[in-house]
Amino acid sequence: MTLPSTGTREVTDLPGRFKWLVQSPLRSGLIRYLHSRTSEAFSVEGFMQRFGRLQQDVENCLRELVAFGIARRAPGTPARYEAARPGDPAAARLLDGFLAEQGVVSHEDRSPAVQRFREMIGSDEKMLIVFEWIRTAAKSDISVLMLGPTGSGTEVVARMIHELSRRGSGRFQAVNCAALPDALFESELFGYEKGAFTGAHERKPGRIELADNGTLFLDEIGDLSMVAQAKLLRVLEDRRIERLGGRESIEVNFRLISATNRPLDQFVRDDRFREDLYYRVNAFSIRLPSLRERKSDIPLLAHRLLARYCDANGLAVDSKTIEQGALDLFASYHWPGNIRELESTISRAAVSAPSNVIRAADVQFLHPAETPVVKPREPLTSLRDAERVHILRVLEQLGWNKKQAAKVLEISRGTLYRKILEYELEPNQSEPSPVA
Repeated sequence: MTLPSTGTREVTDLPGRFKWLVQSPLRSGLIRYLHSRTSEAFSVEGFMQRFGRLQQDVENCLRELVAFGIARRAPGTPARYEAARPGDPAAARLLDGFLAEQGVVSHEDRSPAVQRFREMIGSDEKMLIVFEWIRTAAKSDISVLMLGPTGSGTEVVARMIHELSRRGSGRFQAVNCAALPDALFESELFGYEKGAFTGAHERKPGRIELADNGTLFLDEIGDLSMVAQAKLLRVLEDRRIERLGGRESIEVNFRLISATNRPLDQFVRDDRFREDLYYRVNAFSIRLPSLRERKSDIPLLAHRLLARYCDANGLAVDSKTIEQGALDLFASYHWPGNIRELESTISRAAVSAPSNVIRAADVQFLHPAETPVVKPREPLTSLRDAERVHILRVLEQLGWNKKQAAKVLEISRGTLYRKILEYELEPNQSEPSPVA
C-alpha cells in the first residue's frame, strides 16, 4: 500500500495509516457498507450507483481497503468485493473501534447542535456517508452545494456544517431564493440606506452583511433569475457589497452554502444558470437522500419528531408513543414531502389521537381506506358498432320517437330510417354488446 503523505513526512504507523484511511467519506462509507453485509459481494458498478461516485474513485478506494486488509476481491468475473478482517490484531481492533462508532462525529464534536443532528440523521448507510461529508466540509471554507428534494433537511445540514466549522460562533443567515423576486433581491441581500426608496425609514443591513464572519445559506438557488445570478457572482468575486442608496463599499467575509432540488448542470446547458456561478457554488457537493431512500430510519425519525412535539407543547418527551402498526404504515408510504411531511404527520396524529398512543387508525389519512373503483376497460370497437349502439340508445330513451331522435343525432329522418334498416334495429331490442 502506498503510504499517505502529511506535509513533510509519510504516515508509517498503523494508527496513522488507519486514521488517514477513514478520513475519506467514500472510503469510510465503503467500509461501513461492506461490513454491514459481510455475507455479500458487490461490483464496482453497484458501488458507483449507491455512492454516486466515478468509477476511478471507487476503484482507487477499494484498492486501498484491500491493501489494508479491510476488503478483498471475491472470486469470479466481473470483479466483486466483500468485507475482510485484517490478519493483524492491532488493525482488527482499529476496525472494530471504527465500526462501533457508527456515525459518531468525534469525541470533540459533542455540542448540543451536533447531538441534535445525530438524533436526526439515523443509521442508514446513505446518511452515514452524508455525515462524513459534513465533517469534511466543516474543515474548510469551501463553497458547498447540497442536492436533495424539498423537505429532505438541507437547511439542517447547512446549519450543522456552520456550527462544526471555525465560523460556528458567527451568524447563520438563511435566504429562500424561491420566495425572493428580483425587486427585493438587492434590498434583502445587500441591505439599504435610509431614504433609498419609499418606505426605507431607517438603515437596514442585508443578509450578506449580517453573515460577515459567518455563513450565508441560499436555499433553492436554482430559482434565481439571470439578473440576480450576475449580482451574486460579482459579490462572490469581489467580496464587497454596497447597500441600496449607499456609496460606501463594504468588505464582507462569509462562507456560502447553497441548496437546490433543480438539475443545475442541465440548467447550465440550457443557459438558465450561469456556468461561472455554477462552478463557484459547486466546489463541494453533498447529495441528501429522500426519505423513501432511507426507510430504515423512519422509526427513529418518527420517535424523535414525536419527542420534539411533546417538548414544544410542554409535555414530557416520553408521554406519547407510536405503536408498531402506525410505523408499518409509515414504512409503506412514499413520503413525497420527505422529513417535513413526516414531521407534520406526527404533529397531526399527536393532536388527533384519542390516547397517548398513536395507532394505525390515527394515521390512516396517509392511506385512504376507500380506493377509487376503476371501471374495467370496455373492449375496443369499430366505428360501425359504436354508431349502432349509440343510435339504439337514443331511440330507446326517446321512446322510438324518430323525429326527436333524428334531431338529437343531428341527422335527417331519412338518414335515421336508413340506419335503422341497415343495423336491423327494433323496439325493445336489447342493447347489443360491443364487438371486440
